[in-house]
Amino acid sequence: MSGEGGAQAAAAEPGVRILVAEVEGQLAATCQLGVIPTLTNGGRPFAIIEHVVTASAFRRQGLSQRVLAQALTLAWELDCYKVMLLSGEGREGAHRLYEKLGFKAGIEKGFVIKQAEARATP
Repeated sequence: MSGEGGAQAAAAEPGVRILVAEVEGQLAATCQLGVIPTLTNGGRPFAIIEHVVTASAFRRQGLSQRVLAQALTLAWELDCYKVMLLSGEGREGAHRLYEKLGFKAGIEKGFVIKQAEARATP
């Protein structure tokens, strides 16, 4: 897993939490939780989960589930009214994990545009 500089910059942001799982002192899994204030829903924030990553040497040990569960607990403690995450369409194993934790597909429809695509769009 790489990106230490980016992780430090993200962790310095007030609404961002980085959750990690370590195995014998090694960084094994991460999850980034972004908490965003809103104008609606009684002013309660919502949260977005990104970068659920487990190092290849530590996969299939429940570490992603652990950091995701920590992120959800924290979001509820911060009174978020919902937590969202996006996942690649073909990542069926990840989708099963998200569903096991209570996430549901089909409630809302997500749309994504990446910077390179935005620059190419007239």
